[in-house]
Amino acid sequence: MGLCESMRGWRCRGIAGAFRASVGLSLLGLSLAQSVPPQTTCPAAVAPQSFAPPHYQGTAGEDTIVGFMSALVQSFLHTVQPKPFPKDLILKIVQEVDQSNQEEITRESLVYQVGFLVCVAIGILYIVLMPIVGFLLACCRCCGNCGGKMYQKQTSSIHCRRRALYWSAFITTVIILAGNICMFRSNEALKGSVDQTPVELNKTIYNINTFLTAVPQQIHYVVRESSKTIQEVTRNLDAIGPQVGTGIQEKLRGTMDMALHSVRLLDQETHNTQVQLNNLNSSLAQLQSSMDRLQANVTAVKNRINQTLSKPNCTGCNYLKPELQRLTIHTSISIPSLNEFQSALDEVKKTNFKAKIKEVEDYFNSIPQKVTNDTMDVVESSKLLLDEIKAQISQITSDIPLSALTNVSTSLDQLHGEIFKYTPEIERAEHIRWGVGVALCCVVLLVVVCNLLGLVLGPVGLSPRADPTKRSCTANCGGTFLMMGAGFSFLFSWLFMIVVTVLFVLGGNVYTLVCRPWSNGELLKLIDTPGLIPGFDISPALGLKTNINISDIYRDCAENKPLWTTLRLYEVIDLEDLLNVSKYTEQIQQYFEDTDITLPTLNLLSPEDEKRIRSLSIKAQNFDSTVITQQMNNISSINLNTTADKLDALADVQTNSDTKKELREEARDLRRIQSDIETTITPQLNNLNSSIKSLQTVTDKINGTVGEVLSNVEAAQDFLNTNMTQIIRTESRKFVDCQLNYFIVYANWANVTITQQVGRCGPVAGAVNSVEIVLCSQIVESLNAFWFSLGWCIIFFIPSIIFSMKLAKYYRRMKYSDVFDDHIIMNHIPRAQMKFT
Repeated sequence: MGLCESMRGWRCRGIAGAFRASVGLSLLGLSLAQSVPPQTTCPAAVAPQSFAPPHYQGTAGEDTIVGFMSALVQSFLHTVQPKPFPKDLILKIVQEVDQSNQEEITRESLVYQVGFLVCVAIGILYIVLMPIVGFLLACCRCCGNCGGKMYQKQTSSIHCRRRALYWSAFITTVIILAGNICMFRSNEALKGSVDQTPVELNKTIYNINTFLTAVPQQIHYVVRESSKTIQEVTRNLDAIGPQVGTGIQEKLRGTMDMALHSVRLLDQETHNTQVQLNNLNSSLAQLQSSMDRLQANVTAVKNRINQTLSKPNCTGCNYLKPELQRLTIHTSISIPSLNEFQSALDEVKKTNFKAKIKEVEDYFNSIPQKVTNDTMDVVESSKLLLDEIKAQISQITSDIPLSALTNVSTSLDQLHGEIFKYTPEIERAEHIRWGVGVALCCVVLLVVVCNLLGLVLGPVGLSPRADPTKRSCTANCGGTFLMMGAGFSFLFSWLFMIVVTVLFVLGGNVYTLVCRPWSNGELLKLIDTPGLIPGFDISPALGLKTNINISDIYRDCAENKPLWTTLRLYEVIDLEDLLNVSKYTEQIQQYFEDTDITLPTLNLLSPEDEKRIRSLSIKAQNFDSTVITQQMNNISSINLNTTADKLDALADVQTNSDTKKELREEARDLRRIQSDIETTITPQLNNLNSSIKSLQTVTDKINGTVGEVLSNVEAAQDFLNTNMTQIIRTESRKFVDCQLNYFIVYANWANVTITQQVGRCGPVAGAVNSVEIVLCSQIVESLNAFWFSLGWCIIFFIPSIIFSMKLAKYYRRMKYSDVFDDHIIMNHIPRAQMKFT
């Protein structure tokens, strides 16, 4: 009764409709919890994958081996030109000056090149004097002077002098041979460098083109990823109903399970009560039918006994008439409160819980569609803002000067074509140059071979104590080869010095004015000089506020920094503003804040339904089985055998056979009726008793279940009244935050990618280094090694000539003899010879 009063109080407060909706949502919540898996409203946003770095070809800058004579040649050139890079002088030469400054510039240039001028002067002096000296020496020897006379004075120190000259000539020849070997190696190295130059330049151009192509692709990749993010958010906006609606369903489902369970339990107990009532009514109907039949049989037997006892010839029958009056059976079996309970139960069944549950399921399933309908306008407005976000992010491609990269790539393609065009001619020219170099090496080698043959054959064929006029042919050949080496040296050395001088001036100045300042960065600083190259100013071209030069770019690229910091693009592009979508996200948030998502009220239980539930509880409490139990006890106490025994006893005293027979037959009928009671009525009474107990058990549960339903529904209703609006708002905000998180993650990724990964310009620095290595470390170093080796050889031609010519006289066969014996020198007096004309 307390529960009923509480229910009536709820209705008086005017929230019965909300109560019914909560019950309906609870019913659907449990049913969906068994069939629909939990869904995540907002999957975590994942940052896009970074792009793979471009593939670059290996160039000469990787694992390059420095030339074998680089240290020696560079040391010599540092000695020749110890002065620093003439930046100011070059600027004066490049810039336009008047005629009055020409002499000053010329003087400064000559002063700067004084080391080279001295070396050139020495070379010219060598070129001039060597053939003159050779010519004079040849003329002098032809006149019998300067060792031309075939006479050798014999002294005690002659062998020591010969050995000294021999080892001096040998060491000099070895030094020349070493220089000749260096000539061969440097000549081959120069050929290999020149042959590889087109290949290395093509690799360098390919790498730069790859870099220039990759930068726009990387920028477009970042922009395309924004499109993917916008598409993802757009798909989520289109699916806002299922996503937000599912979240609302989950929150309601988790709260209403207890209320729904009690309602289902009440429905089940109502069904069980109806089953037990049907069983009780069936048992009552069977028992009532049997009792009616029993009453008819007893009444018939009673009338017959009464007729028999009323006969005049019945002896002593009057004393049984009072017993006969007690032979009455009450056949009315009824439960006064059963009809009322049945009526209340029939009224509750009219509520049709299954139909109501189906109605609530449809309502619950319609929540996503309701959310979709209520947010249709805000979704369309948000999509328009997404288009604006896409256009804003796409502006990155227009702000970054990608067209300049395309122009550079076009120029590189043209350069690649020119290299391909002139490569055959370069190869032919290099083949000719290589042939000339080999010829020079072979001439030097010829001098070395002549010296070595002389040094080998002379000692082999020489007999120290032999008369100089009787020396062997072998020794004489050795002396002749030594003279040939000296003659070849005189003949070719001055020509070689011309080659050395020209290559020295060319290669030395390229090293000191290009390679050395390129290596230490002074050349880049020269290029950074404003106005040096007309129209070449990076900062105005990029629109930078501060000055940027080639040195800074090269230094950053050598560290493989991105273009964002290398070119200081942050001065001309406000990336934070381009990627800042907060103004749009705040507007989207406001759209959703202003959107009202309302769920209609569902009338699951009408006031009449509530009245029926309360009435069922009352009737269940009023159900009383005491009366029928008493009736059943009365029936079970009937014993007709006692009366039958009395009739048998009365029949025994009768004298009239007919009366006696009638009394015995009537007694037998009573016993048969009693037997029928025991075999039919008693089991039916037991069945009825069991049905009553089962019904009593069910009715005892109904009151508790009804109280639990009312209590749980009250709690559910309080939850809905307090939290329903907040649940809708929370799920909407969660959905919006989820979508905005996609942009936050993308913006952070795009910022990091553009500022730290896009356009890592290490390949550009690598290309510059590759050109430097090809030009300086390979071509110039090999060229300098060649002229240095050749100069080395021809410088040592001078002592080689002296030692060879002096040593040759110790091996050649003399025309005049001179004998040294016991300190007495005997000169052979030449005999008179007759000349024939």
